[in-house]
Amino acid sequence: MTLDRRAVATLDRLLPDPPPRLGVAVSGGGDSMALLHLCHAWTEARGVALAAITVDHGLRPEAAAEAALAAQACAGLGVAHETRAWADWNGRGNLQDAARRARRALIADWAAEWRVGAVALGHTLDDQAETVLMRLARGSGVDGLSGMAQASRDHGTLWLRPLLGERRAALRDWLRRRDIPWAEDPSNADDRFARVRARAILEACAPLGLDAGRLARTADAMRRAREVLGAAAADLAARAAEVTAGAVALDRAALAAAPEETRLRLIAAAVGLIGGRAYRPRLDALEALAEAGTGTLAGCRAVTADGWLWIAREAAAVADLVARPGKVWDGRWRVTGPRDDVSVAALGPDGLAQCPGWPATGLPAAVLEASPAVRDGAELVAAPVAAPRVGATAGWRAEPVLADCDLAARLSAH
Repeated sequence: MTLDRRAVATLDRLLPDPPPRLGVAVSGGGDSMALLHLCHAWTEARGVALAAITVDHGLRPEAAAEAALAAQACAGLGVAHETRAWADWNGRGNLQDAARRARRALIADWAAEWRVGAVALGHTLDDQAETVLMRLARGSGVDGLSGMAQASRDHGTLWLRPLLGERRAALRDWLRRRDIPWAEDPSNADDRFARVRARAILEACAPLGLDAGRLARTADAMRRAREVLGAAAADLAARAAEVTAGAVALDRAALAAAPEETRLRLIAAAVGLIGGRAYRPRLDALEALAEAGTGTLAGCRAVTADGWLWIAREAAAVADLVARPGKVWDGRWRVTGPRDDVSVAALGPDGLAQCPGWPATGLPAAVLEASPAVRDGAELVAAPVAAPRVGATAGWRAEPVLADCDLAARLSAH
């Protein structure tokens, strides 16, 4: 079967009920340019509109030219196209991870605005193999080694990877036969990046049988195992987890009685939900947190109280996060009240100290410190979670708005 026919069959399988509009992420590189043309052929045949987005991170001098190439290709196909820029890099932390998260968020925002039913990404079998190898090096468990899914939902968007079974070289051969130009990212040859080093290791290990195809098959096997383990964790979540006050409370007795893998899976899901992270924490860090019953991880803080393991938002992670009343704060709360000339921010330890009656809430201090407070400059106006019936707070309401507060459903979906 030709690449064209495989792509059509894959998209038909991933989208049995085609949406009115499909989105495609196009960087200008070979994988995404092939994806653009293959998706265009499919949408033309299925009567679906196609829209494309390019994210310009502004981190390399070639980025603008690559975005222009993508725009030119879209114009030639009659595909609506938009370029969005990322300008929020502060020079701290892991650049590639920050860029990946920013790209996902920018594309998700675009998808919501353009009302696309799904967004196609250009990841290939080679990308899958490199991902599995890097995760193996980090000590990942079943979830990490299951690699990237062909279809997943995150940030309110359905993400598709129609080319996950295709080799990178085959896509470039396909482009050459059609005289379709693409841009080569020079960072693909920069061995400062882990993915480039993983690519070199795969090439060196191919004579031993450890090649891209073998690792991709391993990912498929791990994905099947993940589905079984996810079902067990979802059952535990239905019995032992409660999402409340912008945190997750886990019954320690039920956790202790569960198999270790099931227990870790549920704790990881709680961390992902409260911390707003799409990726599971590293296994060693997760194991340490579960063993100690306390600590911080991925923007969350764990505390043990009265037979419950609480996974709360880490107050320090939201210390600088500010919103206006009526707007969603930290993806977890919407605070409304009688004034709009104030701001919503984290209560913090100092704010909690101004709420002497907080123990009556029955919530741990860690949960309340990361809860929303209303401030007028430095003055604490209201603490609708920590002190819901005190003074001026009575006129304010904090409504939980977690995007997905059903942990059992979250585990089943992942």
